[in-house]
Amino acid sequence: MKQSDCNATFLGVLTDGIRQAPPFRLLLGLCPSLAVTTAMENGFWMGLAVIVVLACSEAIISLLRKVIPDRVRIPVYIVIVASFVTVVDMVMKAYLPEMHAILGIFIPLIVVNCIILGRAEAFASKNGPLLSVADAVGVGAGFTAALMAIGAVREFLGTGNLKFFGHALLGGGLPLEIVVMLLPAGAFFVIGFMMAGLALLQNRKKKAQQPVECCTVDGEGAAG
Repeated sequence: MKQSDCNATFLGVLTDGIRQAPPFRLLLGLCPSLAVTTAMENGFWMGLAVIVVLACSEAIISLLRKVIPDRVRIPVYIVIVASFVTVVDMVMKAYLPEMHAILGIFIPLIVVNCIILGRAEAFASKNGPLLSVADAVGVGAGFTAALMAIGAVREFLGTGNLKFFGHALLGGGLPLEIVVMLLPAGAFFVIGFMMAGLALLQNRKKKAQQPVECCTVDGEGAAG
């Protein structure tokens, strides 16, 4: 395989992973999507933790895919994922204690996140480490973008402001506080409307790509 073909495949896997946007397209990772997205920054750190765990886990699983016995592959995957989750949890607790307290139990719960185990079984166990890392980064980036989008809407509607790394993105903020948006019910509303919006855009794109049909008169083409 030529180097250009390798690059195209790598980029193809990466962009395909980003497009999946698990909470919207696959309906995976909904627990953290509901619980930690009360602010855009929370979604960023949660997504970053998932990217690190997913990339490291997929790389190791891909390297060991030919030596892991088929009948014990799921327990082995869980052990590998749990090892990296433990490292991420300890690093965040040491260097980001405030964010670690906010994300709470949802960092250890990455171990049983359907996105992690799903990509390990569906992709890493069948492909090489390079493509597995591309898949992990792509899916993780899509997940992070989804969490940040949900968090941004909930934070803005719930507090009237939008902050990232301590900086207010809307100046002094707005006199807008819809408290329900900071509750799990608010996350359901936001996710539902975002899914509807994405479905609408996808349908419009499909219609725009459809060929224009022309009427025919006596076997000859004519403008409809």
